[in-house]
Amino acid sequence: MALDRRRIDSPMLSTHPFDDDKLHEECGIIGVWGVERASAATALGLHALQHRGQEAAGIVSWDGTDFHAHRAMGHVSGNFEREDVLQRLRGQVACGHNRYATTGETALRNVQPLYADLASGGFAVAHNGNISNAMALKDVLVRRGSIFQSTSDTETIIHLVATSSYRTLLDRFIDALRQLEGGYALICMTPGQMIACRDPLGIRPLVMGMLDDGTIFASETVALDVVGADYVRDVLPGEIVIVTEEGVRSIMPFARVKPRPCIFEHIYFSRPDSIVAGTSVYSVRKAIGAQLAAESPVDADLVVPVPDSGVPAALGYAQASGIPFELGIIRSHYVGRTFIQPGEKVRHQGVKLKHNANRALVAGKRIVLIDDSIVRGTTSLKIVQMMREAGAKEVHMRIASPPTTHSCFYGVDTPERNKLLAAQHDLMGMTDYIDADSLAFISINGLYRALGEAGRDPACPSHCDACFTGDYPTRLTDHEGAEMRAGQLSLLDPEAVA
Repeated sequence: MALDRRRIDSPMLSTHPFDDDKLHEECGIIGVWGVERASAATALGLHALQHRGQEAAGIVSWDGTDFHAHRAMGHVSGNFEREDVLQRLRGQVACGHNRYATTGETALRNVQPLYADLASGGFAVAHNGNISNAMALKDVLVRRGSIFQSTSDTETIIHLVATSSYRTLLDRFIDALRQLEGGYALICMTPGQMIACRDPLGIRPLVMGMLDDGTIFASETVALDVVGADYVRDVLPGEIVIVTEEGVRSIMPFARVKPRPCIFEHIYFSRPDSIVAGTSVYSVRKAIGAQLAAESPVDADLVVPVPDSGVPAALGYAQASGIPFELGIIRSHYVGRTFIQPGEKVRHQGVKLKHNANRALVAGKRIVLIDDSIVRGTTSLKIVQMMREAGAKEVHMRIASPPTTHSCFYGVDTPERNKLLAAQHDLMGMTDYIDADSLAFISINGLYRALGEAGRDPACPSHCDACFTGDYPTRLTDHEGAEMRAGQLSLLDPEAVA
């Protein structure tokens, strides 16, 4: 399907126009055990994880007797900065969640942590990831009599725990996890215990830290830094960590498999000041830029990052190439999240509220633009147009990831394949679409080399890189079922499926 670059505007324009065409993580999670005013520490941690989800936020606390919850649409700062809200979230135990939806509608009923009263008592769960067989499981559960209150795949976990035939809650939880496909990191609260776990492949991240005598779990180490906790270790792929008043214990109930953590954590998702799998995200991104400079050099005057995610890779590219690094695009950090634009001309001008070309620097120069990825291509087109309007003599685009050719089904908001630029065009076609003088991506082997490996092992890769390779590490039951149903429907009525 040909993509028309003239049709890139829509009635709703985000004031993060360069963020609209990004892959978005589904959420960030944090759990706090044994800390005074645990909800306040949880809110601080959610602030640090705001980049992982900006649609909604929620906190559930436990005071030793009762559970308390506050969930709301919008950012953490708008919902948890009031002292009266935090005072209602009493107790030394709490978990929190930032949401960016990849499954389920954007509505309050889908805001996490989800909570339910089970036979064993209250049960709250915060989930980062995506259950790739959630619809198939839900169909079975509904036929058995389960009544769902949300459209989130996370609720499937609650119903699996509730309907398990095992006796103890922990065994019920393990039984539920054994039925799941996909990627997940979970923090669960029950009366008297907190449970944290990762999927057997470790696709989604989760770390553990200590704050005085308390235990903290979070999606990234930066959340530990912000609350003043010390990093202890990563929760291992397939590990379940249980925290009670008696202490911390760990079990490994699943068969061991080679981990496949998401490679995009290093490229874009995690904050640059986080440590992922023992490696500085900032250092890896600089190494990616240096590798990109070696693979795809260009004769230019300036290296310009697309702020803010392109900055570390641009620094690496500039240092390796000897081309000066300059801030040729200035980002404003004082603009509201979204607004309605009534006309095409005003919508186009609205882009400049968030990002604007540094015209005096760019004019007459040959520019190398560094960005982390290209998804639909609309963002790259806008950026190239901005540079040309500012007087750039040449605009060369260099991308710090391989071409995104496949959708993600493990908790990342990815367009369907027919909307991914790299799935529809070759390199020349993509270059023409974004109107650049040249375009290049880091190679898949180059990306692995930036991570400190010799290259990608095609027989047994060390990361999940399905968005670049189509090599999915798990079954995709719901997706495969949808494709089968669509194929059957198209045989019956060729016009029924676009």
